[in-house]
Amino acid sequence: MRIVSHAARTAAASLALLVAAATAFAADEPGQRFKITFADLPRPGATPSASNSPTAITRPPNTTLKVPPGFQVNLFADRLDNARWMTVAPNGDVFLAEPQAGKITVLRDANNDGVAEMRNTFVAGLDRPHGMAIQGNYFYFTTPANIFRIPYTVGDTRAMGTPALVGPRNSLGDGAGHFTRNLAVSPDGQNLFVAVGSRGNLAEEPEVRASVQRFDLNGGSQMTFGGGLRNPVGIAFRPGGNDLYVVVNERDGYGDGLVPDFLTRVQQGDFYGWPYAYLGPHPSPGPLGTRRPDMVAKTKAPDVLFEAHSAPLGLAFYDAQMFPADYRGDAFVALHGSWNSGKPTGYKVVHVPFENGRPTGEYINFATGFWASGTTRAEVWGRPVGIVVARDGSLLIADDVGDAIWRVSYRG
Repeated sequence: MRIVSHAARTAAASLALLVAAATAFAADEPGQRFKITFADLPRPGATPSASNSPTAITRPPNTTLKVPPGFQVNLFADRLDNARWMTVAPNGDVFLAEPQAGKITVLRDANNDGVAEMRNTFVAGLDRPHGMAIQGNYFYFTTPANIFRIPYTVGDTRAMGTPALVGPRNSLGDGAGHFTRNLAVSPDGQNLFVAVGSRGNLAEEPEVRASVQRFDLNGGSQMTFGGGLRNPVGIAFRPGGNDLYVVVNERDGYGDGLVPDFLTRVQQGDFYGWPYAYLGPHPSPGPLGTRRPDMVAKTKAPDVLFEAHSAPLGLAFYDAQMFPADYRGDAFVALHGSWNSGKPTGYKVVHVPFENGRPTGEYINFATGFWASGTTRAEVWGRPVGIVVARDGSLLIADDVGDAIWRVSYRG
């Protein structure tokens, strides 16, 4: 009989933890590539459904994000209050939605040093504002149930009017459950597209939920543009065309490997499965998978799969000149990070390459380091949410744990 000492067992366990940590953090380095296909996925329930939220820690001194060679990082703004979503005005002003504070803040870098030296409350007293867009002479924003607009002139640092309702009251649902309602204006300026998440994890819900809604900005009429999208958050048109993309948080409860979150193009009438199917015509386990075989059959497969439970929130297409030419027309996606996975994942910004106008199916780590330590429960000093391309071509990343906005620029 072989006898193994307690010290040897302890050493072996420690070594295993070190190897696991090294593997986890190697996968978190900038430049690491991922490509997930349906064939790679486990069966539903292959692992238990975990409740494993990250632990928020204070950012260690002199710690910043890790980015590819040639890029650099600085704080654009800090000491914010639940920094979530952003939009950029024609003059470069950055509008920040701070939902828990019920306000929208405007930040300005007047001397072009990459740091916002001016901040002002643009509008306050709101119910969890999130999505924002500027079109014509109006500033549009959303609350969980409604769209509003305010008269706007470029350079305004406070709202110069009372918010007016766009479309019917409660046009975006009752506001329960997933509350973000992000906006994209069509390239012709005629329509407003709104990403509307579900109330819950997996159930039949009213049509306006789990969809992309389209509003006519001239007449205010509303229609469901695409559906079956459990919780679409980031929404944007790819520059140079009319292709609308969203990033979607898929359902929980099937185990660590399911269901991958995704980025996909949405065209009028598209259906992406929720709650009857997932990732194409693959029925959901349980009664919902057999209730509507017609909807299962019409379910489209998404374009890019992210690791399950990564929680993609922010989406921005790069259309500026600062970064190398290879980035132009590609997407950046903020992965807020997991809570429903025994193995933590996400907490980073990734680069999604496109070729011939369509995504290649892979994604590449771009800005990492928010996840400081922990292989079974992540310890994070930040979690990325909204991302935008600033007027100077840098990439701004809102962080709702560190309450900051990070700026990534390229110097070569």
